[in-house]
Amino acid sequence: MGPERTAAVPFGDVSAIRGLWEVRVKKHRQRQRKERERVEQSALARIDQQWQYRIYCKTLKTSERNLLHQYLERSTLTGVPCKEAEQQQDPLLVLKDQADLRDRLTFRLEGSSVMRFPTELQWMTYLTELQVSGTRIQLLPDFLDRFTRLSVLRVPNNRLRQLPAELGRLTELTELDVSYNRLSRIPPELGNCEKLLKLEVRGNQGLSELPFELSSLKQLVLLDLSQNVFVSVPICALRMERLQVLDLSCNRLTDLPEDMDRLQQLSSLFLHQNRLSYLPHCLTLIPALRTVVVSGDQLTCVPTRLVRGPGVRFIRLYDNSSAAERKRAEQQQQGAGPGAGPGPGGRSRWRWRQREEQEQEEHKDSREKEFMDAYISSLEDRDTVPECTTKVSISCLL
Repeated sequence: MGPERTAAVPFGDVSAIRGLWEVRVKKHRQRQRKERERVEQSALARIDQQWQYRIYCKTLKTSERNLLHQYLERSTLTGVPCKEAEQQQDPLLVLKDQADLRDRLTFRLEGSSVMRFPTELQWMTYLTELQVSGTRIQLLPDFLDRFTRLSVLRVPNNRLRQLPAELGRLTELTELDVSYNRLSRIPPELGNCEKLLKLEVRGNQGLSELPFELSSLKQLVLLDLSQNVFVSVPICALRMERLQVLDLSCNRLTDLPEDMDRLQQLSSLFLHQNRLSYLPHCLTLIPALRTVVVSGDQLTCVPTRLVRGPGVRFIRLYDNSSAAERKRAEQQQQGAGPGAGPGPGGRSRWRWRQREEQEQEEHKDSREKEFMDAYISSLEDRDTVPECTTKVSISCLL
């Protein structure tokens, strides 16, 4: 046998490898942006949009059409003549026109009987705000990328199972709310919406991670990931430099990363109803941190500076033990009790009952979330904060 050979094993700093990948992702995103701009500036897309706009204008009344033309002129041309004309008008009439115009640029859709978007929506490419809630819609429209002026997209409490990749073409988007749906993933193309300020994805029971491409959301100030199944803090969240509010409550976190102090502008951190047993010392190195909310049932180690610091409101929440035990007993009874599964001929009825129970649980979670937000905001306004708070369940029989 020949002499033994030792294999050379490459090694390097993890931060250097991560930096290399970030550079590659940034270059790839720049190439995608250039290609998208080339397609948007092509003559065919512009002609098609103009014809769609003309077709839709035929369905409007004369007053509505004139109001729409005025808005498009103000948004595309210089607004100096319009401002001078508005100053000569009655201020009350100007405010009324602005309110009417805002209503015309907002599309609202709700109702448990709604299962799809209306066909005429595809011609309303001038919309700036789209609100859809409480419906049975499972997919967003495939013409979503036509709404190039859209800045607010709120689609909570629906049955959405996925978000389209075309969502990344809404480069003017500043607010996105996809809470309480059936989402299991977020498209990485959302990282192209670099003007995004608020991102709310709470209440999606199958969501456990965020794509690394969301690291490019440098303008984001609010990230709500509550009521999901995250087991760790997403890496992309630690690269959102202007993040001020981070809500990770009601997840499955067991620990926090040691580089949480990268979020230097973070002011509010919500961590209650997780599985945390300690808090890292790096939280004391965030100068803007003012509010920290945790569950005190399993928490055993907390930095003293975080608890007794003069500028930080440290709030502990304790669950009612009797209510928690009752809830666990009900879950065990539903999972292992007699009649838990569907019997012969009753499978459809069993599925319907499951959907009803799931919708009721989601509605209850949303109300509990609203109550907790209101309660915590009231604590922030107080001069002193109680050492601990026990959540009490109250039921009324009418």
